[in-house]
Amino acid sequence: MKRPGLPLFLQRRPYRRRRKIDAARLLPVFGAFLLLLPMLWAPAGDEGRGTVSDGLYLFLVWAGLIAVARLLAPSLTADGHPDPDGGDG
Repeated sequence: MKRPGLPLFLQRRPYRRRRKIDAARLLPVFGAFLLLLPMLWAPAGDEGRGTVSDGLYLFLVWAGLIAVARLLAPSLTADGHPDPDGGDG
């Protein structure tokens, strides 16, 4: 039996906010994976690892994580920002 009064879909603003909170929670896990990924790039034979390429990779991942966190941070505040299109549904 169907419950009366329950909406079938979530409103757009709370749904997007929850997905952004989920993304913010997964960002450290994703970042740790990306930072540990060069350990899997074992060179073939007795060749040494490229310090410059590994350092550049780590810097770019670090800068990318900061950029993503900066994009997510404003939408995670308690008051939130209104939708630009003005509608919830």
